[in-house]
Amino acid sequence: MMQIWLESGEPTQGVDLILGENLQIDGEALYIEGKQVGRRVDVSNSEGQSKARAMAGSVEWILLDLGEWKMIPIENIIAACDGGPTKVAARISSPEQVLGAAFALQIGVDALLVDEKTLQTALIAKSQRGEVRIDAIDETAKGELELSFLEVVEVSEGGVGDRVCVDLTSLLDPEEGMIVGSSSKSMVLVHGETVESEFVPTRPFRVNAGASHSYIMMADGTTSYLSELKMGDEVLVVNGNEESRSCVVGRVKIEKRPFILFRWKNENDNEAGVLLQQAETVRLISESHGLVSVTELVPGMKLLGWNGGAGRHVGQTISAEVDER
Repeated sequence: MMQIWLESGEPTQGVDLILGENLQIDGEALYIEGKQVGRRVDVSNSEGQSKARAMAGSVEWILLDLGEWKMIPIENIIAACDGGPTKVAARISSPEQVLGAAFALQIGVDALLVDEKTLQTALIAKSQRGEVRIDAIDETAKGELELSFLEVVEVSEGGVGDRVCVDLTSLLDPEEGMIVGSSSKSMVLVHGETVESEFVPTRPFRVNAGASHSYIMMADGTTSYLSELKMGDEVLVVNGNEESRSCVVGRVKIEKRPFILFRWKNENDNEAGVLLQQAETVRLISESHGLVSVTELVPGMKLLGWNGGAGRHVGQTISAEVDER
C-alpha cells in the first residue's frame, strides 16, 4: 500500500510518517524512526536522474525532490526500481500532481510526501491504489534466456522504410543471431549473415535486424529501439541452443528497403510480429533448427524466438500492463 508522509502537522488517519517526528531529512540523508534508510535526490535535471537511478537496488528508499513538476523523472526512476528492493517516494507540492505520481506507469510511487493542502487528495489516491503486482523476471540478466517456437499466422508486404543492419566487432557463429520484434513481450531470433549465397558475400559480423522502430534485446536484458543503437553499445547474441553472449556494436547501417511483415502467435496464443527486409539473406531458425529465408515464410511455419511476460519503459521491464500491437 502506498504510504503518505506529511510535511508537518498532527497525526491523522491514513498518514504513515510526519516530517520532524518519525521522518527526518538531514541534507541528502533520509531517516525513518531514527534509522538511515535512503537518500533524498534532486531530480530536476538529468544529472540528478542518473544519480537516483544508480541508487536503485542499493538503498531502501529514494526520496525524489522534483523542483518544477515533471512526470518523466518519476517514470524513469520507478522503472529503474520496479521489481527490486528500493522504494520510491516523491515530494509533491500541489494536489494536481498527486495522481500523476500515484499512478505513474500504472505502478506509482511507494510514498507521497505532501503538505496539509495536498493531504486530502493524497489520501484519496491512497484509497484508490490497487496494489496488484506482477513479478517481472529479467531472464537475460540471470543468464537464463529461454527460447520457444512461434507459429507464423500472417505474411504480407510491409511497405518501404528504414532498415537497420547491426554490425558487430565480433564474428558470429552459425545459428547465432539477435532477438528483435515490434513487441517487447514476444520477439524472434534473426540469424546473422553467416550463410554463403550466390548473390552476395557473407557478412559474418552482421544481423539485418529489420525496421528502425523494432526492439532489440541488449546484453543487460533491457531493450532498445534499433534506431537508438550506436557504436559501443552491447547487444545480446543468442544461438539455437539458448547460449548467449554479449557483443559490441561497431556500426549501425540504416538504408531505405522494402519490408515483409509477418505475425506469429506464441504458446499462449498471444500475437506479435516484426518487419524485416524483403531479402533472401535475411534468415530465421525453423522448428527443425534449419534456416528459412524471410521470403519463404508461410503461415503455419514455426520459428525460434523469445517470450517475455512484462511490458517495458525506456527498455526496462515493468509490472504495469502494456499493450503493443
